[in-house]
Amino acid sequence: MGGRVSLALVIHNHQPVGNFGWVIEDVYEHAYSPLLQALERHPGIRLGLHYTGPLLQWMAANRPDAIAQIRRLVERGQVEIVGGAYYEPILVTLPDRDRNGQLVRMRDEMETLFGRRPAGAWLAERVWEPSLAYDLAAAGYEWTVLDDNHLRAASIREDEMWAPLTTDDRGRRLTVFGTEQGLRYRIPFKPVEDVISYLRERTTPDGRFVGMMGDDGEKLGAWPGTFEYCWSREHWVDRLFEACEREAGWLSTVTPSEWLKRRPPTTRAYFPTASYVEMTEWVLPPDETPVFVGLLERARARGDPAARFLRGGFWRNYAARYREVNDLHKQMLRASEKVDAMPDGPSVSRALDHLYQGQSNDCYWHGLFGGIYIVHMRMATLGHLIAAEDLADAAVAATAGGARAGGGRPYGARLTDTDLDAIDEVLVTSAGQTVVVDLAEGAGISSWDLRASRVALGSVLRRRPEAYHQRLVAHDREVEEAAMGKTEAEALVQEGVVPGGAASAAAAAIPADDAPLTIHDIVNVKEPGLAAFLHYDRHERRSGLVHMLPEGGATSAEALVAATYEELGDFVEGSYELVTFTTDRISTRRVGSVALSGRSAPVAVEKTFRFGGSRLKPALELATTVENRGDAPVTFELAVEWNVNLLGGGHNPAAYYETGDGGRTPHDAAGELPSAAFLVFGNDYEGVRIEASIEPAARLTWYPVETVSNSEGGFERVYQGSSLLFRWPISLGPGEHATLTVSFAAAQTIDHSAQEAG
Repeated sequence: MGGRVSLALVIHNHQPVGNFGWVIEDVYEHAYSPLLQALERHPGIRLGLHYTGPLLQWMAANRPDAIAQIRRLVERGQVEIVGGAYYEPILVTLPDRDRNGQLVRMRDEMETLFGRRPAGAWLAERVWEPSLAYDLAAAGYEWTVLDDNHLRAASIREDEMWAPLTTDDRGRRLTVFGTEQGLRYRIPFKPVEDVISYLRERTTPDGRFVGMMGDDGEKLGAWPGTFEYCWSREHWVDRLFEACEREAGWLSTVTPSEWLKRRPPTTRAYFPTASYVEMTEWVLPPDETPVFVGLLERARARGDPAARFLRGGFWRNYAARYREVNDLHKQMLRASEKVDAMPDGPSVSRALDHLYQGQSNDCYWHGLFGGIYIVHMRMATLGHLIAAEDLADAAVAATAGGARAGGGRPYGARLTDTDLDAIDEVLVTSAGQTVVVDLAEGAGISSWDLRASRVALGSVLRRRPEAYHQRLVAHDREVEEAAMGKTEAEALVQEGVVPGGAASAAAAAIPADDAPLTIHDIVNVKEPGLAAFLHYDRHERRSGLVHMLPEGGATSAEALVAATYEELGDFVEGSYELVTFTTDRISTRRVGSVALSGRSAPVAVEKTFRFGGSRLKPALELATTVENRGDAPVTFELAVEWNVNLLGGGHNPAAYYETGDGGRTPHDAAGELPSAAFLVFGNDYEGVRIEASIEPAARLTWYPVETVSNSEGGFERVYQGSSLLFRWPISLGPGEHATLTVSFAAAQTIDHSAQEAG
């Protein structure tokens, strides 16, 4: 042919903050290590490698030989090390100071580890906003990788995507490579010959095209079925490298910076806010997701040019879809502001590192799987933010006067808009705990953080519809129909209508295909009948919420789990007015109604919160007073809902409820006591034990809050916390009232801050 083309691979390797060590070990053995060994076997292959900070820290501690291995590949010019933001945050969510801090830390760490200052920066989830051109360039980076979805949004034609582009912001210039969809979908999911043929079609006489394929390294061995396909059976990666070496007469593998030295960008483009297509799909409301996906798939199938103009949602709307994501993000901003205002001292660097770890992107969104739903990573992320804020407040409290330079003492109660919804919440901080009371949402506690142990007790995720639930429902229906079909086939065999061998073969027939499916196409389940566990909550999972249920204790635990119970009052999420406000006590009131026997009875509820205790033994009390404001008696059951996360998933033996007889039950199991004045729950490993005193004695009902979410391994139930209800019978004449109190004393045996300082 006489033409040439180049291939620039950038392999992105990431492990989230808080991931289990055994998970990282498994991915390292199945994906990261085999790739490094393959590069040593094929010295003619040149590419870019990106490792995020959490993964580098794990490798330095557990696989230092891998760090040395990468350095050798860098030194011989085979590998270009790629930088980015150290703990892999979504940069656009951070204040400018933290954007720069994360980028500079990665740049400097890469130079220390591998002897080269990185010129390229990987963007977490390829979430782009135009201001990032300035941020990346100001931190010393020259290029980044965006998705072809970004390029189409900037009206870049398909053939122009095979060349780098230049963009700029506020006087700073940045080069952009587009990771091309055809290559991403082929590597490694199509035959090697298909990849080579696809590249050959892009040759030009002057060799001006470069195909950029920037994607996750985990798909080269860690995704289901890919290890056998890539390494142990089909040896796909080695065969690709061999083919590239064999076709070197017209095909070159290059590092991005190597390409730019020869062919700097000549085309200018400005890219709107975007991410990869799937991300813009996942951020949509669940009922709109299939509409967008269907439109896009049909347009692509018929070759409609309009497909390039179809756009999904905007990444920032994860904070609108998920209250928990927004609360996490705003807590991060609060911690960042406090850390930035810290006086000079020995704890500043520790606070900054905790803050940066708390900015790791994985729990700030949710896609096909993972994200905010992964409870141990969510709790780890929150734990780092608790640590950063705790260190910052302690540093200020230790200064003369105990106040920040800009004003304000670190401890006490104040009215502030913690979630930026234009309505103030009550934020209470002490050396022992942080509590947020959302007055406009049932005067519920949206955050309850223990500072010494760094446990976010109130982080319980709401059960809500997800678009992928439709796939699960369809899968379960297909399984049920298949089972019915198999039964019918077996009946035909027994009746002698068809031979048994033919029926068995028909039932077992599976299409043969050597290539594994992508994680976007796989539908697996970890237990049968999961669709039956799809329950959706009526309200956010805050604590201290007041329910009014039918009298006589008629509401069953099953109705509470399935969210099919009858709610008689309007106090769960209604707005409460602030009546009393001091540093250690707030009182709120709502005048509403309860529906009884076809009539609406006026009722007032006053909730009084008290905060106290010490660093290792903080205390929280809620006294709920209900008053009959009508002229007729009222009778119902009042239930105060408390949602607690103690990392009890998988029947974790460390997490428990302890009843009056001293026996323990797992924290992710359901339970009930007909009458109790005392209850204990905790987690031995986290060093947390909470004693709840109840006055008067109440009926107690608790159950695990479980979502049905997707993962690389398939659909599964995921423990998100435990819902505990304190239930009292209420019978009040006109003008009468009753007060019901729950007092929590949290004992902590671990003080992480003291351990770190020591």
